[in-house]
Amino acid sequence: MPDRPEIVCLCGSTRFVAEMRAANLALSLAGVIVVAPGEAAEPVTDQQKAALDALHLRKIDLADRILVVNPGGYVGESTSREIAYARATGTPISFTGPAPLPLSP
Repeated sequence: MPDRPEIVCLCGSTRFVAEMRAANLALSLAGVIVVAPGEAAEPVTDQQKAALDALHLRKIDLADRILVVNPGGYVGESTSREIAYARATGTPISFTGPAPLPLSP
Protein backbone atom coordinates (compact mmCIF):
# COMPACT_ATOMS: atom_id res chain seq x y z
CA MET A 1 0.00 0.00 0.00
CA PRO A 2 1.38 3.45 -0.88
CA ASP A 3 2.39 5.92 1.82
CA ARG A 4 -0.36 8.23 0.68
CA PRO A 5 -3.31 8.00 -1.71
CA GLU A 6 -2.91 9.09 -5.31
CA ILE A 7 -3.84 12.72 -5.97
CA VAL A 8 -5.81 13.33 -9.17
CA CYS A 9 -6.73 16.75 -10.54
CA LEU A 10 -9.91 16.79 -12.59
CA CYS A 11 -9.88 18.91 -15.73
CA GLY A 12 -12.66 19.53 -18.21
CA SER A 13 -15.32 21.87 -19.42
CA THR A 14 -17.76 23.32 -16.90
CA ARG A 15 -20.52 22.09 -19.21
CA PHE A 16 -19.72 18.60 -17.88
CA VAL A 17 -20.38 19.38 -14.22
CA ALA A 18 -22.46 16.22 -13.69
CA GLU A 19 -19.74 14.05 -15.24
CA MET A 20 -17.06 15.80 -13.16
CA ARG A 21 -19.04 15.18 -9.98
CA ALA A 22 -19.49 11.51 -10.92
CA ALA A 23 -15.74 11.14 -11.59
CA ASN A 24 -14.99 12.88 -8.29
CA LEU A 25 -17.22 10.48 -6.39
CA ALA A 26 -15.91 7.36 -8.15
CA LEU A 27 -12.29 8.35 -7.53
CA SER A 28 -12.98 9.32 -3.92
CA LEU A 29 -14.69 5.98 -3.25
CA ALA A 30 -11.62 4.28 -4.75
CA GLY A 31 -9.44 6.02 -2.15
CA VAL A 32 -8.07 8.79 -4.38
CA ILE A 33 -7.61 12.38 -3.25
CA VAL A 34 -9.45 14.50 -5.83
CA VAL A 35 -8.64 18.11 -6.63
CA ALA A 36 -11.35 19.66 -8.78
CA PRO A 37 -12.09 22.95 -10.51
CA GLY A 38 -13.95 25.56 -8.52
CA GLU A 39 -17.68 25.71 -9.14
CA ALA A 40 -19.80 28.85 -9.33
CA ALA A 41 -23.58 28.99 -9.18
CA GLU A 42 -23.53 32.24 -11.14
CA PRO A 43 -21.42 33.50 -14.05
CA VAL A 44 -17.95 34.76 -13.12
CA THR A 45 -16.24 37.86 -14.42
CA ASP A 46 -13.33 37.67 -16.85
CA GLN A 47 -11.01 38.63 -13.99
CA GLN A 48 -12.40 35.87 -11.76
CA LYS A 49 -12.09 33.33 -14.59
CA ALA A 50 -8.44 34.29 -15.12
CA ALA A 51 -7.79 33.88 -11.38
CA LEU A 52 -9.56 30.51 -11.30
CA ASP A 53 -7.63 29.32 -14.37
CA ALA A 54 -4.31 30.27 -12.73
CA LEU A 55 -5.35 28.56 -9.50
CA HIS A 56 -6.23 25.40 -11.41
CA LEU A 57 -2.67 25.20 -12.76
CA ARG A 58 -1.43 25.23 -9.16
CA LYS A 59 -3.85 22.36 -8.45
CA ILE A 60 -2.24 20.44 -11.33
CA ASP A 61 1.12 21.05 -9.60
CA LEU A 62 -0.21 19.17 -6.56
CA ALA A 63 -1.47 16.19 -8.55
CA ASP A 64 0.13 12.87 -9.40
CA ARG A 65 -1.90 12.92 -12.63
CA ILE A 66 -4.77 14.74 -14.25
CA LEU A 67 -8.00 13.15 -15.40
CA VAL A 68 -9.60 15.00 -18.27
CA VAL A 69 -13.37 14.57 -18.18
CA ASN A 70 -14.20 14.78 -21.89
CA PRO A 71 -17.40 13.00 -22.89
CA GLY A 72 -17.44 12.43 -26.63
CA GLY A 73 -13.83 13.64 -26.82
CA TYR A 74 -14.67 17.33 -26.31
CA VAL A 75 -11.77 19.46 -25.06
CA GLY A 76 -12.20 23.23 -24.92
CA GLU A 77 -9.67 26.04 -24.84
CA SER A 78 -9.09 26.12 -21.05
CA THR A 79 -8.81 22.35 -20.84
CA SER A 80 -6.38 22.34 -23.78
CA ARG A 81 -4.22 24.81 -21.84
CA GLU A 82 -4.36 22.57 -18.76
CA ILE A 83 -3.35 19.52 -20.82
CA ALA A 84 -0.44 21.48 -22.31
CA TYR A 85 0.61 22.58 -18.82
CA ALA A 86 0.46 19.03 -17.50
CA ARG A 87 2.56 17.82 -20.43
CA ALA A 88 5.10 20.60 -19.88
CA THR A 89 5.44 19.69 -16.20
CA GLY A 90 5.57 15.94 -16.84
CA THR A 91 2.27 15.25 -15.10
CA PRO A 92 0.63 12.09 -16.47
CA ILE A 93 -2.70 12.56 -18.23
CA SER A 94 -5.69 10.26 -18.64
CA PHE A 95 -9.07 10.84 -20.26
CA THR A 96 -12.61 9.65 -19.62
CA GLY A 97 -13.43 9.93 -23.32
CA PRO A 98 -11.41 9.69 -26.52
CA ALA A 99 -8.01 11.34 -26.22
CA PRO A 100 -7.65 14.41 -28.43
CA LEU A 101 -5.16 14.28 -31.26
CA PRO A 102 -2.31 14.90 -31.46
CA LEU A 103 -1.15 13.49 -28.14
CA SER A 104 2.49 14.40 -28.59
CA PRO A 105 3.64 17.77 -27.19
